[in-house]
Amino acid sequence: MAGAVEEIVRRAGGCAVIDGGFATQLEALGADINDPLWSAACLITKPHLIKEVHMQYLEAGADVIISSSYQATIPGFLARGMLLEEAEGLLRMSVELALEARDEFWKSTLRKSKPVYNRALVAASIGSYGAYLADGSEYSGSYGEDITTEKLKDFHRRRLQVLASAGPDLIAFEAIPNKMEAQALVELLEEENIQVPSWICFSSVDGKNLCSGESFAECLQFINATDKVAIVGVNCTPPQFIEGIIRDLKKQTKKAIAVYPNSGEVWDGRAKRWLPAECFGHKSFDMLAKKWQEAGASFIGGCCRTTPSTIRAVSKVLKGRTAYSAATQN
Repeated sequence: MAGAVEEIVRRAGGCAVIDGGFATQLEALGADINDPLWSAACLITKPHLIKEVHMQYLEAGADVIISSSYQATIPGFLARGMLLEEAEGLLRMSVELALEARDEFWKSTLRKSKPVYNRALVAASIGSYGAYLADGSEYSGSYGEDITTEKLKDFHRRRLQVLASAGPDLIAFEAIPNKMEAQALVELLEEENIQVPSWICFSSVDGKNLCSGESFAECLQFINATDKVAIVGVNCTPPQFIEGIIRDLKKQTKKAIAVYPNSGEVWDGRAKRWLPAECFGHKSFDMLAKKWQEAGASFIGGCCRTTPSTIRAVSKVLKGRTAYSAATQN
């Protein structure tokens, strides 16, 4: 693992806490994200709310906060009539807002007599090609016959360059649904010689394979061969699958493992509402998180429909009475 990544895991007591659902919390603060840009629309309209969400997750105990750039793409911004430099400026802003929130929160923490937090890392989010298409392909990995590895690299290249130059501690490739895109991202990191440590997190609907039906093993052959990727895992995946996925990954890679599943709720596209989670049984999200830590995850957080309350509970159960014991370290 890269130095900063190793250090945050050590300071967190062996398992660092990632933040939770971003769009979910923006909506709770009154943002309208019914937009092709989804939560990234707030970069244009209400950037102060983005910073507020970061602050809420830092207060909840997150050791890693993820930028609001998951759905932020240069083609997406250009389609809104923006100039190229404006689009790139919004990408940088997504990282800068997270860095500002982290630094302001850290300064306020140091002023307290007994600091109880770690200095968080900022991860710049890069969503899949399917997230940009917004046609459901991010949940299937079916991008069409004309999509190639080279086309995917071309799509991601400039966004990666801009986000990496904005000063994040990590690059977070999120909810990657197929092997082709995983290969493209690894090759792109090498070609561009990105010096920021990265994670690649996949999405799964069955707990055994990627959304495309391809195996984790097929993707890990690319990831295990590069030192540009420090962390591998899954996000936006039902929580009942996570423990099994961690155990499978532990057998197939020496990389650190990150998991930040969704709440388990299911979106009913016809009724336009979230259906309650039925997968937990008697176990709450934080109790499951403890099992994920025991299974070998080094980074644990939440995705869609999780909140600062979720992350506060996860942080408490993972860190217990020794929470944030090394908070005064830089």
